[in-house]
Amino acid sequence: MLQDCSFEIAARGHARLAGVQSEISQGTTISVAFLAGDTIAGLVEAAAYVRRLGFTPKPHISARCLSSEKELVDLLTGLRDEAGVDRAFVVGGDPPKPAGPYRDALGVIETGLLGEFGIKRVGIAGYPDGHPTIANDLLWDAMLRKITVLANRGHELELVTQFGFDATPILGWLDQVRRHGVKAEVRVGLPGPASVGSLLHFATRCGVTVTTAAAAKYGMSLTAPFSSVAPDRLLRDLAAGLGAGAQGRVGVHFHPFGGLDKAVKWMRERMEG
Repeated sequence: MLQDCSFEIAARGHARLAGVQSEISQGTTISVAFLAGDTIAGLVEAAAYVRRLGFTPKPHISARCLSSEKELVDLLTGLRDEAGVDRAFVVGGDPPKPAGPYRDALGVIETGLLGEFGIKRVGIAGYPDGHPTIANDLLWDAMLRKITVLANRGHELELVTQFGFDATPILGWLDQVRRHGVKAEVRVGLPGPASVGSLLHFATRCGVTVTTAAAAKYGMSLTAPFSSVAPDRLLRDLAAGLGAGAQGRVGVHFHPFGGLDKAVKWMRERMEG
């Protein structure tokens, strides 16, 4: 699962990637998150920087952050011309209300502009633990609609899950995905090594529920916020549940909440045995 893992960075923190450049295989996919307060120019600059270091940029296109179709066109133009981007992760985004015409990721996908500007591979989000404000049946309906539109437009699909702490719901969700006939690659979101306090902070910020049982399975002590924990148990449970590969191609996508350097170091140590 670690052979072809990807990492996520914030657009404003892209310079930190240089510090671990020698530890990550050339061509590795680096997702560039678009967060509240980020600019189109900043996202393009970060994606171009990722490309210059020899990695493959996968910028986030956050639908509700876009104020107009022109802004989407400007973003796609910059990503194509300055960063050679051919893949993107399309998501609704953080704002509860859209800044422009796009309510969700499907709205961006349906414009057809992704293909016009050279985006061949499109990642969309999966939520094995559910979503705090969206009913589960609506989540599945939205995901399957996006998959259908992307297929009709000739895009290659990738599913990237929200990070979690328990392998059981992830494996159950993956089984449902395959039973729906979806054969695309899935990247399971894993938190990088971090303090318990940091993990709980980001879980709250991202709407990830942390039950006492899930925390215990992950190895977190909720009464020790300054202790550090890594996703070893979760990765072992996932690998055991996936067995001989009946679930198709499944990889890992790291959210380096404790720092990119720590996540890369942990990954290298595990791959080297």
